[in-house]
Amino acid sequence: MNWLYDFSYLTGGIHNSLSEHFEPSTVTLIEMILAGVAFMILFAILGLVLVYAERKVSAFFQQRLGPMRVGKWGTAQTLADVIKLLMKEPLMNKNADSFLFNLAPYIIMIAAFMAMAALPFAKGLHALDFDIGILYVSAVSSLGVIGILLAGWSSDNKYSLIGAMRSGAQIISYELSVGLSLLTIVVLTGSLQFSTIIESQANGWWIFKGHISAVIAFIIFLIASTAETNRGPFDLAEAESELTAGFHTEYSGLKFAFFFLAEFANMFIVSAIGATVFLGGWMPFHIGGWVGFNNIMDYIPPIFWFFGKVSFIIFLMMWFRWTFPRLRIDQLLTLEWKYLLPVNLMNILIMAFLALMGWHF
Repeated sequence: MNWLYDFSYLTGGIHNSLSEHFEPSTVTLIEMILAGVAFMILFAILGLVLVYAERKVSAFFQQRLGPMRVGKWGTAQTLADVIKLLMKEPLMNKNADSFLFNLAPYIIMIAAFMAMAALPFAKGLHALDFDIGILYVSAVSSLGVIGILLAGWSSDNKYSLIGAMRSGAQIISYELSVGLSLLTIVVLTGSLQFSTIIESQANGWWIFKGHISAVIAFIIFLIASTAETNRGPFDLAEAESELTAGFHTEYSGLKFAFFFLAEFANMFIVSAIGATVFLGGWMPFHIGGWVGFNNIMDYIPPIFWFFGKVSFIIFLMMWFRWTFPRLRIDQLLTLEWKYLLPVNLMNILIMAFLALMGWHF
């Protein structure tokens, strides 16, 4: 059963142990530091693993091998790239706004950290469990666009400015579809809290229980969240053939690495949200009435279920990037305002009717 892998016993034990030796305020501070260090380690691992996965997936779709020379099957290639970026000299334009130029990458990273804090990785393993979890994540993840706009404007580079303005228009537009697709499932669960949404999927994931409306919402979420993270075929903000590298053209060294890492961290975050809301999060695959099958599924650790589902969605996003050509800016905005948004609004109405009539599993 799931209680076999309940991390609340571990986190509760750590809290009780600290409480025996320190004052409540000191305990809170130590726990915040521990959580922060854990997330920093997770960010570093995600950066290494996802960059390697991206290279191998792109090589697979292009019928080649990808990195193979540095380390076994090229596994040390990303580590070598990290060392290279850390050793590069950070340069800045003479007329750039130095304060905003240096601040921009940190804003993007802080937004990613704040969003990841609310994700439930397994039962009892989450830093924050807000009763407005989806609203919180939607709000703080939107702060990243401020960093992009600051980076483009402060660089004193027309390519950077054009890329930043494109990114702002793109993210603000596609936020609507991401939010509305998540609200489609909120209508079914009646809650914005991630833990409650996961518990409501104990007897089946919403993508299966929510009929065709849930499938449509999931597809829209995939498309819109890919655009939200500025990934191909929606990478207008950093179109290499037009804008060199877009809003981070003038960045080098560690600051460029922050932008690079934030993109993959945001891809993980939106994939984790999709896995939690549509695919049951850490909840095993259950079929109503199949007691024996469900008990077998329960013995697979929840954290494996969570990362397996997240990896599946990340693979889909990489598949998009290496399959479809880049859209023009007018095509990108037309897709959102003329197609995705109207379909999303109709889908919410249909889901509300299904929930009102009780016509879901």
